[in-house]
Amino acid sequence: MEMSNKSLLKEQLVIDKIYEIRGERVMLDRDLAELYGVETKYLKRQVRRNKLRFPEDFMFELTIKELENWRSQFGTSNSDKMGLRYLPYAFTETGVAQLSAVLNSDRAILINNQIMRVFIKMRSILSDNLQLKLDVEKIKKKLENQDKNIELVFSYLDELIEKQENPKPRKQIGYKSKT
Repeated sequence: MEMSNKSLLKEQLVIDKIYEIRGERVMLDRDLAELYGVETKYLKRQVRRNKLRFPEDFMFELTIKELENWRSQFGTSNSDKMGLRYLPYAFTETGVAQLSAVLNSDRAILINNQIMRVFIKMRSILSDNLQLKLDVEKIKKKLENQDKNIELVFSYLDELIEKQENPKPRKQIGYKSKT
């Protein structure tokens, strides 16, 4: 079965399903199941059958508090809330990569490739933003030093102006005539 990589998912659809939980960018089991075209219970069953592939840094189960926070943060509807009988699994980028191996379908592989591209693009954008922030900080520090240097120059100029306005009498040097 031949599927086009580009036609399966829109990039923004994937981005909208990536959340930050516990300081990690993750995707929830039900969102992944929807993208892969399988039921959430099937995805979870495959994960439980392959527990060794999903250590804690690849996947974790949300706590009740995290779930409530996620719901309030993203304003999920009542129908969304009703559909969650069990706490969802959150998959990190590495965990998402493992899913294609346990779901074992061409669609899962193609969708997974697209999701990985989005994660890579996001990491690149965040890295570029970080570099930009570091560059801005360097410029700020240079400007702070420039301000100090400019203040110093102005204080020297003030001293010179003061000396010109109130010159000290200077002893005349050179040839003196007797007149």
